[in-house]
Amino acid sequence: MSGVVSVFVVSPDTKSERRLELHTTVEQLKGKLELITGIPVGNQIIKLYNSENDPTVLAELSDDTKPLGFYGLRSLQLLKVDDLNPSATLTGQLTDVSQVDKFELTSAEYEARADTVLAFKQRNKVGRFAPKDESKPTPVVDVNIPIGSRCEVESTEAGFSKRGTVRFVGLTKFGTGEGVWVGVEYDEPFGKNDGSVQGERYFECRPKYGVFVRPEKVKVGDYPEEGIDLDEEM
Repeated sequence: MSGVVSVFVVSPDTKSERRLELHTTVEQLKGKLELITGIPVGNQIIKLYNSENDPTVLAELSDDTKPLGFYGLRSLQLLKVDDLNPSATLTGQLTDVSQVDKFELTSAEYEARADTVLAFKQRNKVGRFAPKDESKPTPVVDVNIPIGSRCEVESTEAGFSKRGTVRFVGLTKFGTGEGVWVGVEYDEPFGKNDGSVQGERYFECRPKYGVFVRPEKVKVGDYPEEGIDLDEEM
């Protein structure tokens, strides 16, 4: 049998794991426990348990002259130290929060203080105190571009326009969701889609023939469909 055991020691204010030598007497143990628990030697009552969850008392270490091995102390058991006179030593009162007066403020008192989170947010305009965006939504412009009309779409290339047919006029879910877009089906595969964007369909056309542009890029008129005249090339 090993001469050293590792046990748990609990008191009203402490809990720790300690290595103890079995030849140590109860009196010597109490001297060590006073430093750990704050309970004077003369006030200590020590009881032995199998574990913290087992309420059965295996022994009370009442004889100061006996070594710990006399009580059959084993590793992982529990020594519970109680105070016979807690009122004199304040034992247990350090962890008893029910005896602590709570610091409370009314809502008005809290709002009047300058050292609170609320005051910080107000000073720095954070959260609900941040300036509200008072800008009005961009009004929907009345666009006179009939669906089905022929059109030319302004290109980034100077002197080059792309012809097609207007298939959609209105608001969309892509982009910022603001302003009117015009959906055009090109005569030739100059487009970017088939009339759908991000899974939302706005009109039907062949892939690479569809495009969405702002109204100012569209000119409506009698624009015949352009074709490639092969006879002009030799």
